[in-house]
Amino acid sequence: MWARWRALPFLSSANHRAGATVTDRRYISTRGGEAVGFADAALNGLAPDGGLYVPQVWPTVSEDVLAEWQTLPYRLLAFRVMKLFVGDALDDDTLGYTIANAYKNFSDNEVVRLRAFDDGRYMLELFHGPTLAFKDIALQWLGQVFSVLLQKQQQRAIVLGATSGDTGPAAIAACAALPNIHTVILYPHKGPSEIQRRQMTTTGAANVHALAVRGTFDDAQKIVKELLAEPAPHGARWLTINSINWARLLAQAVYYIYAALRCGGPEKSISFVVPTGNFGNIFAGFIAYKIGLPIAKLAAATNSNDAVARFLTTGMMAPHAVSASHSPSMDIQRPSNLERLLFEMLGRDDAALRSLITSENLSIAPRHLGWLRQFFTAASISNDDTLAMIQKIYTDHHYLVDPHTAVGLAAAQQLQHELPTPVITLGCAEHSKFPATMARALGIDPPLSEQVRHLLLRDEKEMVLDAHTAAVRQYLQGLS
Repeated sequence: MWARWRALPFLSSANHRAGATVTDRRYISTRGGEAVGFADAALNGLAPDGGLYVPQVWPTVSEDVLAEWQTLPYRLLAFRVMKLFVGDALDDDTLGYTIANAYKNFSDNEVVRLRAFDDGRYMLELFHGPTLAFKDIALQWLGQVFSVLLQKQQQRAIVLGATSGDTGPAAIAACAALPNIHTVILYPHKGPSEIQRRQMTTTGAANVHALAVRGTFDDAQKIVKELLAEPAPHGARWLTINSINWARLLAQAVYYIYAALRCGGPEKSISFVVPTGNFGNIFAGFIAYKIGLPIAKLAAATNSNDAVARFLTTGMMAPHAVSASHSPSMDIQRPSNLERLLFEMLGRDDAALRSLITSENLSIAPRHLGWLRQFFTAASISNDDTLAMIQKIYTDHHYLVDPHTAVGLAAAQQLQHELPTPVITLGCAEHSKFPATMARALGIDPPLSEQVRHLLLRDEKEMVLDAHTAAVRQYLQGLS
């Protein structure tokens, strides 16, 4: 079916020997239940018992294989890494097709770009995709995977997701042109930046539905989880694009490996600083570690919505109200992907996990906190410090960073004595998605990309609903 893609360099037999003997990969729920294959894990997103999928067995590669990967271009590295987890759910030609199609419109030929700041300190630019955010790297691929698997099963689908800012636009860009798919994105009313909102409300596509809910991201995410537990309307099937979907995290793990291998890995252990909200991006780093990548530390950088930082520091997480910040994509107090880490922390004991997460106030034993602290550290960054870091990077390097990346760079500075170098901070988004915050930090209006300027001229179509599952369910019944 995809034979025309065999000519791509990363599909030659010499190029994909490593991992080529992988057969079926099975995935289990963090809450128990039967194992499923990669296709079911990707299409279902959430397990029937409400848990999140993780590999039944973690595939690993040796240091020698990692050394062989040091010079691989991004797309070939993605093929190698993904093959370890996809198994025979996608044959080599089909997997190569999805990767080629996913990254064909990125502005950087290598998909991502590593930028050096100071001695041993780097930033990984992840925002060269169609919506100028790191979410494009995973969602452009996930959209292609959905399309291939749905064609095989001859099904119609509804992509359902919640976003605090960047996931929604990236999902819409990935899925709007795919046949037989409606894309429905919930987001907090007045939560995303104007540019993020317009990326969702100006497509003009009949199969795209941007639904603003009168509540927080956590409210939107709760509605999505409740709807996913019900049958989809009109005989369609649900698809999830949030980081609860395993396939999305798999795509994100690739850039950790790519960056580390260009900064001295596998001979050196690398530290990563990750702007963190829903704990998906940083868990992708943990996936890279489980594969075999030497990682010295994964540092979670949060804004004032510091649930993750509090948990990784104290072992406790009590619900706090969400507060608006200059980094709105991280305005989250109930990080869904933490469940995957808790599952690993508890020795993959699903009964212990279910017992732990039933409590409103999460608290773990000191021995478990010690286990977490082997791999993770954290810092919480204020709005003022975010603005100050934007200004500092511009003054010192004449380079513009968005507020989410600034949170990461400020955390890297705060944790500098704790993080062995090299230190790589993940760059989340292109600065022009946040013009108001950038102007506030710099005292000038920064230049806007051509894509953003065009976005400001388009008409918007936004639906505002109450933050209740019933209201969204009623809207979905009207889809044809």
